[in-house]
Amino acid sequence: MITVTRLDQTRFAVNPDLIERAYASPDTTLHMVDGGVFVVKESLDELTGLIVAYRARVLAAASGLTAQPEG
Repeated sequence: MITVTRLDQTRFAVNPDLIERAYASPDTTLHMVDGGVFVVKESLDELTGLIVAYRARVLAAASGLTAQPEG
């Protein structure tokens, strides 16, 4: 999950795997696979960074699970 901020300053977590597309026009708008739409305060570049960091954490966690010695 990544945490983003609505324009009214409320924060919420969203699963980035469910983001279909994102636009910056000028506010960043998330279009979800289920048809939901969210306008967030983060820039498109910030959003991309959050998603990249999330995916890196997932890969690191998966690597840690598979790298454990057999015993």
